[in-house]
Amino acid sequence: MSSTLDQNIAETALAFRGYNVKNLGRTTELLAQPAYRGIVTDELQRFSTICNEFTPSRIDLVARAESGLEPTLKEYEESIALIMAVEVAQMRLLHEVHGVETSRAKFSFGYSLGELTAVSFGGMFTVDEVIRVPLSMAADCVELAKNTTMGVLFSRGPVIDEGDVERLCLQITAEGRGSIGISALLSPNTYLLIGQNDTVLRFKEIMHNLLPHRAHLRLNSNRWPPMHTPIVRQKHVTDRASVMMESLAGGLTPPCPPVFSLATGTMSYGDHSAREVLRDWVDHPQRLWSAIDQTLAMGVETVIHVGPEPNVIPATFRRLSENVLEQTSGNTLGSLGMRAVSGLARRPWLASLLPGNAALLRAPYVKQVILEDWLLENLPE
Repeated sequence: MSSTLDQNIAETALAFRGYNVKNLGRTTELLAQPAYRGIVTDELQRFSTICNEFTPSRIDLVARAESGLEPTLKEYEESIALIMAVEVAQMRLLHEVHGVETSRAKFSFGYSLGELTAVSFGGMFTVDEVIRVPLSMAADCVELAKNTTMGVLFSRGPVIDEGDVERLCLQITAEGRGSIGISALLSPNTYLLIGQNDTVLRFKEIMHNLLPHRAHLRLNSNRWPPMHTPIVRQKHVTDRASVMMESLAGGLTPPCPPVFSLATGTMSYGDHSAREVLRDWVDHPQRLWSAIDQTLAMGVETVIHVGPEPNVIPATFRRLSENVLEQTSGNTLGSLGMRAVSGLARRPWLASLLPGNAALLRAPYVKQVILEDWLLENLPE
């Protein structure tokens, strides 16, 4: 099985996950395996040492993993260190234990925090240095999260125009009740919004002035650090992070494998652009749909999802695949019939993208590999 992954690595994309309310995943199980324990322990201890520079209490990620207890938002620094430690450990296990030459992957991308792991894996900056940027800003992000709400904006039919969403956010922010912004574009009909005070409720109140009537807004009950929104500017997080990144060693050679940035929605990391891209990463929304589109357009055959219990990226691929299969039932990619094409009216957002972007039809045929599951299913003998 590992040889299959290695043989197909040149047609594989690596997808690194970001912060979530659950960040342990199956790390406890990986740690318990004799063949994996050394590498997993090594990375958890290394990142514990780095994290301890930024927290008053002693962090022990090995103990955290063995306990099976999820860190909370109050322990945001620990979550950052845990996620990146596990991502690095999983990549080492895939390469050092299973012999997969992951550096030959077609490209990589990461959602939120995962982009920093992708950039460091590509050799632009050492992970020991780049992790210090989010760790140094973590306390301020937690403070900003105290009066914020996340809303999931979605449509059961038409595309939701990004410009209209931005206009509403700017209008509400200008009312002086607090700031609200797009945190992520998951698909042409799904956005994540984060707003202060009652701004998300205000968005829900007036959104149909501009948005389709089949658009809905669902509130998320958890608190989220308002990364990738203008809210972080209130504590000068963008500028402070940018100043820190200026002194990072490296960043003057393109990453290998190439990195697709969700901050810009393009392959933006060149021989000197990394610091400007990462500045945008702090307060610009995450363009996950652009990464999905790029993955399909580049002919990727397999996506390896790296990190503990990856959720957002595989879920987005899964929803797209289900939608495509529903609309093309009974047809092959090469012979879309009139019945299937007419059926696209049930998903107007998808219909508006086809056939102009026929690569989307590949979605059901791209293999999705959850790396922590694969590692536990393919234990070395």
